[in-house]
Amino acid sequence: MNSILKLGLNLFIICAVAAGLLAGTNQITEPIIAERNEQANNEARQMVLPDASDFELLDPNDYGKNAEVEIVEVYKGLNGSDIAGYTIKALPKGYGGEIELMVGIKSDGTISGVNIGNMTETPGLGAKAQEEDFYGQYAGKPATELSVIKSGSAGETEIQAISGATITSKAVTSGVNAAVEVYDSISK
Repeated sequence: MNSILKLGLNLFIICAVAAGLLAGTNQITEPIIAERNEQANNEARQMVLPDASDFELLDPNDYGKNAEVEIVEVYKGLNGSDIAGYTIKALPKGYGGEIELMVGIKSDGTISGVNIGNMTETPGLGAKAQEEDFYGQYAGKPATELSVIKSGSAGETEIQAISGATITSKAVTSGVNAAVEVYDSISK
């Protein structure tokens, strides 16, 4: 009985020390991780709206919500005192889960760019959404509802789907459409 108690106490001490070390490491690295995430978000905003030099976070009460796609944040892109456009971060649901999507829309009502961040889509299929051949299709399109086509050449409001990954293609397009809805509610 005494040896079982001694063994249990040793295991408890080892677990307590390990948990304390993990908590300390988390506390030390948390601000660094948050800083790097913010830096990555700033780079994504600059990538999708290159005309802007500064970004100002908008209050969630200032724009409409989308029922199907979660809108995480909206930034106003400024070039001096002029509004260059808006960046909208959306989380549409793809085949493998949420897709982190940053959409830039210029003040003139055109999509300036799309950046696809973290996602868990199928490698070799849905993961091709992170390739410029796919997300580059959105740049220059009007900020209106876009649709996905499986074959043929895409028109002004159409996006060519990734072969074998229509669900991912539609998810990204629904995220862009949700961003367009938010843009419409801001610009009116």
